[in-house]
Amino acid sequence: MTKKLELVCPAGTPASLRAAVDAGADVVYLGFRDATNARNFPGLNFSRDELRAGLDYAHARGAHVYVTINTFPRAGDPGPWREAVDDASALGADAIILADIGLTDYAAGAHPELRRHLSVQASASNAEAIRFYQEAFGIKRAVLPRVLTMPEIAELNRKVAIETEVFVFGGLCVMAEGRCTLSSYVTGESPNINGVCSPAAHVRYEEEDEQLVSRLGGYTINAFAEGEKAGYPTLCKGRFVAGGQARYLFEEPTSLNAVHMLPELMAAGVTALKIEGRQRGRAYISQVVAAFRRAVDAAAEGLSVPREDLVAVTEGQRKTSGVYEKTWR
Repeated sequence: MTKKLELVCPAGTPASLRAAVDAGADVVYLGFRDATNARNFPGLNFSRDELRAGLDYAHARGAHVYVTINTFPRAGDPGPWREAVDDASALGADAIILADIGLTDYAAGAHPELRRHLSVQASASNAEAIRFYQEAFGIKRAVLPRVLTMPEIAELNRKVAIETEVFVFGGLCVMAEGRCTLSSYVTGESPNINGVCSPAAHVRYEEEDEQLVSRLGGYTINAFAEGEKAGYPTLCKGRFVAGGQARYLFEEPTSLNAVHMLPELMAAGVTALKIEGRQRGRAYISQVVAAFRRAVDAAAEGLSVPREDLVAVTEGQRKTSGVYEKTWR
């Protein structure tokens, strides 16, 4: 039997954590309820007491918990981010996921026994960058940016001596992760510092000329005809008029689904598979995690990977294999 890929699943709430574990997650990843993680939305994330309870629930059922501390500390105010590292260690997290180089240095010095993973927000997309983090800070795993093709992932894994984790399902980010400034131009809040992309306080939906118009920070992001599915207004997935045509200039709202590519990812040397979706509810978590559990188990047995129908829970009800199968490079 081939070694199974580790299934790393999202939890935005304690209820979602339990749903992920019950559906077969090997690992649940989550964040504290503050700006130290990149999903800092109202109603999401964990208090310290909730994390303690979540750790107990997961560990009792053989699952691990990784704490995401993947935003960048404000200049002169590293306290909240260091406190998050300290508390994750004290509570018994199985690993922390870090993006900021200074915070990674702090974690390595203050808690050398705590397993450290490199967040996708660090945008380490080549062997030299990953080796630097490994040698300087003892990183055990790197979460790879969603800009690498399958041959590039395989080549990278041949050159590094640490684990790699890749995204296989959920929302896609445009360009290189950790470099997003688009939404901050219209809201004044940076996803890399405030931990929030398209903050809800800046979102508006209004009926206008028989259309549903979505706005962010006072700017029109999209307009939907009657019966057309309306997405959440993020600037990178907005539909704008350019050259006389209304179209998605940066990226269309569609979801990554690489479930059919698990054998190729195994052959490429990947250690873990990441499902995106800490903003999604329990129904999404249960359905997607269970589907990938079946797929991962089948792939490890050398069996045909079941073709799960997850279109109903994808963004825009459309799916893509992302850059994994791109040939234009």
